[in-house]
Amino acid sequence: MNFSSKLVENAVNSLATLPGIGKRTALRLVLYLLKKEKIHTHRIAESIKTLIDNINYCNICNNICEGNICSICNNERRNKETICVIRDFRDLISIENTREYTGLYHILGGLISPMEGINPSDLNIESLINRIKKNNIKEVILALSTTMDGETTNFYIYKKLIEFNINITTISRGVSIGDELEYTDEITLGRSLINRQPFEITLKS
Repeated sequence: MNFSSKLVENAVNSLATLPGIGKRTALRLVLYLLKKEKIHTHRIAESIKTLIDNINYCNICNNICEGNICSICNNERRNKETICVIRDFRDLISIENTREYTGLYHILGGLISPMEGINPSDLNIESLINRIKKNNIKEVILALSTTMDGETTNFYIYKKLIEFNINITTISRGVSIGDELEYTDEITLGRSLINRQPFEITLKS
């Protein structure tokens, strides 16, 4: 793709590094921004800069936040005895939107995937175990996607947690096998949380 302006080329090449954005889409975005008033584009650029410069990750659950502890972990009205294990921030948003869950979260930061070279040590699994050791946790909900990588990660965590005297549950099969939580509608996901079942049952099915 040839450009008449080096400035346009640099902007397109930068945007094209984003996931799901090819050079043609990047060019459309650049041309759109050029048509808008400068204050509009400056506001977008400043919000991204502020995000990158000031964002943190919760010291407890690895949630995205502005301080050291996220608003969910700091909320005294949340059920401190239940932890919902999820892949990333997108799944947290999906579950919160159901308004059916009032416990805490633990974000792994991904899923075990030998094909992609992601090992258990690359995820926030040890910090989950440490939380259970130090706190009065009575239930851990494994709310990972029902993909091969999700099920592999579920089983790995289950094997790590069976030594503790806690309930280990998983969301019910209202979420179809192979589905990602972020694409599941709120009603289905909410019911899957309410009707969660012991993880052992999934091993027998």
